[in-house]
Amino acid sequence: MPEWFHAPDSWLARLVLQRGLGLGYLLGFLVALEQFRPLLGEKGLLPVPHYLARVRFRDAPSVFHFRYSDRLLVAVALVGILLSLTVVLGLPDAWPVPLTVALWLVLWALYLSIVNVGQTFYSFGWESLLLEAGFLAAFLGPAWSAVPAPLIWLFRWLLFRVEFGAGLIKLRGDPCWRDLSCLDYHHETQPMPNPLSWYFHRLPGPLHRAEVLGSHFAQLVAPVLLFFPQPIATFAGLFIALTQAWLVLSGNYSWLNFVTIVLAFSAFDDSLLARVLPLERAGTTVVSWHDALVLAVSALVVALSYRPTRNLFSREQVMNASFEPLRLVNTYGAFGSITRERYEVVIEGTSDERITPDTQWREYEFRGKPTDPKRRPPQWAPYHLRLDWLMWFAALSPAYAPRWFRPFMVKLLQNDAATLRLLRRNPFPRHPPRAVRATLYLYRFTTWQERRDTGAWWERTRLGEYLPPMMLLG
Repeated sequence: MPEWFHAPDSWLARLVLQRGLGLGYLLGFLVALEQFRPLLGEKGLLPVPHYLARVRFRDAPSVFHFRYSDRLLVAVALVGILLSLTVVLGLPDAWPVPLTVALWLVLWALYLSIVNVGQTFYSFGWESLLLEAGFLAAFLGPAWSAVPAPLIWLFRWLLFRVEFGAGLIKLRGDPCWRDLSCLDYHHETQPMPNPLSWYFHRLPGPLHRAEVLGSHFAQLVAPVLLFFPQPIATFAGLFIALTQAWLVLSGNYSWLNFVTIVLAFSAFDDSLLARVLPLERAGTTVVSWHDALVLAVSALVVALSYRPTRNLFSREQVMNASFEPLRLVNTYGAFGSITRERYEVVIEGTSDERITPDTQWREYEFRGKPTDPKRRPPQWAPYHLRLDWLMWFAALSPAYAPRWFRPFMVKLLQNDAATLRLLRRNPFPRHPPRAVRATLYLYRFTTWQERRDTGAWWERTRLGEYLPPMMLLG
């Protein structure tokens, strides 16, 4: 291959990409190990066997088409955790190229098997992002081999689509992105605020405008600069990484921001990275057949990029969509519209035999989503609380929870141990409740004065019934 086919100044960038993505896969499999069975297992809210009965393999490739059991899911998750740890610890650095390719492809295939049967609980853009990035990482090669330049450019192309897609959906969507007022609301109404979100919401208006301007630059200008010569590309990657770090500080967005920061390292030059990662460089041996494989993979990704690229520039741009079941090249974007008010569904139960106006209701507490106004919003990212996120969508409209919400309430009536482990507090630890109900509230962050007077982070107003009381028959 010609000299341009290799990128000797990206040796450290490759190391960060591999280690960082290995950590991303580790998180993904850990979440699956803890949460998949109560949500999607044989007795879950949306059981995978029911889903597989109506979906063809070619539409959702997964090892679970051959057989699903909760034990097999655990085995898949544990193997994924083990292989991810192998990557994070850098053990494949000295392996032959075929073994490193095989390791990454197994990681990708196992996680694809989980995502493709995960239904609404796995409908987030960061699932496809992790899969697409992991597929590219499979062909980067071990530390002793030459860094394939086409893959470094493809990682930048992925980062471009993540950021530029998010920027375009904002410009085409909510007017508050154009008048710079979206951040007046978003820190308060985002899916899952973190410990600093209250303070971010209370920043002065001019700083909120600056936040939006920074977001526009990071998502509409910096992505273009990724393809410029150095040091411009490094500047673009650094700006994107810094804005993603700002998002990490201001909210819980699963591993989306962390993986995006990892991708930004594809734009960094080793002369900069060496200042913070003073590692001894390994050799740069060229493996001819590996170069040929990289060329074939690059051609495949370029060909599959047609529909996502067309989507970017379409007036009907869609977010977080996959155009083929392997999720090799996807479209991304988030928060094209911003909610101005925060609604929360609060789940309550009672031990009373009869429901009367005097019935005493006790609240279930979720791990991450707001319930108790005096509880400070917790930090969970990069770990992902799937049930809590879907509860945010359910509060926007019952249409977002047509199939899983009632089964969830039934599980609470049964005091189902697996489901209750997804919650922070069960108010009925000894006996199941006699009835459960869901109530819709309007939440807002307290003011500085209210915080000092009450110690509460939220002030809430009851709006009415979301789901009437439910009981088990018999």
